[in-house]
Amino acid sequence: MAGPVLIFDSGVGGLSVARSLRQYYPETAMCYACDNAWMPYGLRDDVTLSARIVAVCQAAVQACQPSVLVVACNTASTLALDSLRKALVIPVVGTVPAIKPAAAISQTRHIGLLATRATVGRPYTQKLIESFASDCIITRVAADALVLEAEALLGGISPNSERIQQALAPLWQTKDSQPPVDTVVLGCTHFPLLKPWLEALAPTPVSWIDSGDAIARRVGQIAPALKNGQDGRFFTTASAEALGKGFAQYGFCTPGRLELGA
Repeated sequence: MAGPVLIFDSGVGGLSVARSLRQYYPETAMCYACDNAWMPYGLRDDVTLSARIVAVCQAAVQACQPSVLVVACNTASTLALDSLRKALVIPVVGTVPAIKPAAAISQTRHIGLLATRATVGRPYTQKLIESFASDCIITRVAADALVLEAEALLGGISPNSERIQQALAPLWQTKDSQPPVDTVVLGCTHFPLLKPWLEALAPTPVSWIDSGDAIARRVGQIAPALKNGQDGRFFTTASAEALGKGFAQYGFCTPGRLELGA
């Protein structure tokens, strides 16, 4: 019997990926693991964080017996995918900034990369740019504040438009000789949750590109028979009291606590 899809993130950002998965595969069972005790990941050192990611994912796999693990976190993916694939016997699908599809549609060849500080500066991100967008201007913006806005949104607090506008401002500050940004990569899975606010606060229409659809297609390729398993469970490493209503909006209604080994 096939198990559910397990979605993992440090916080609630993976819910944007869950939304894409449910659109593609409405009958597929899903579980969610949220390492909210250690969020945000961008503040941790790489060695300690990599070990933590593996430990949390192992505990989550034990708890929900999935068929596939989706690492719905750019930081975790660029840091720990290899370690996870060695530690687990199920397929692991990662998340990377959607540089390639953004370069495919940009007309001005000026792309904004909106991500966390950890993702913006990683060598993996630079390799993606060199491989798929070498002919483009890439304006990189570290927008860690948007992670907190998305977390607050899922806790029932309306996003702060002024903070969002401040985070977006560097995207529009182009030099005189540069064409305008026409495509923005949402390089953190939290950010698509704020898309209505991002669209409303952009001074001109732009294309907002995230990784949700690509992840959903990849899951379908490697685990095509996904209809069984307990659906709607979500696991956290700290209190889930403030997040319960937000998770329920995405179909995750049964909370649980992950217990990590010593």
